[in-house]
Amino acid sequence: MDIKLKKVSVDEKEILRNLFEKYSYEFTQWDGREINPLGLYGYDYLDYYWSEPNRFAYFIQVDGNLAGFVMVNDIPKAPDTKTDFSIAEFFILYKYRQKGVGKTAANEIFSLHKGDWQLKRHPHNIASVYFWDHVVSEYTKGNYKVIKSCPGTAYHDGTLGDILFFHTC
Repeated sequence: MDIKLKKVSVDEKEILRNLFEKYSYEFTQWDGREINPLGLYGYDYLDYYWSEPNRFAYFIQVDGNLAGFVMVNDIPKAPDTKTDFSIAEFFILYKYRQKGVGKTAANEIFSLHKGDWQLKRHPHNIASVYFWDHVVSEYTKGNYKVIKSCPGTAYHDGTLGDILFFHTC
């Protein structure tokens, strides 16, 4: 299996927007978000990935096929903190899960963007909790910190997010 990251060009923005709808639909099982009058979830910040520095959008490809995406920015997840990088969004299509695709993509992102990281996860998304604990622990050799139910990090459903803090070099 050939797993690669490909930076999303502005010409490919609609492809990312389409994948984002699938991701948003799946995530509603944890955050309860509603669709808009057009029947879409939307993403208010998508255009910023081509107009602001320190925002990066990548497709995750397996053998040349779209398998997901990862979006990175420098916006802290925890209030009153600073960070170099944060996972804004991360999605692997169901077909490619539990095959090492997500882990490989995450490791590549951490290697591309060196510095202090924050990562927010919904505590009811048990697969995500397990995935990120495993991936970050392995990548950092256990050198990371988790703040569970971090104040000021509520999801749409009111659940406070868990924030992982770690450094890549």
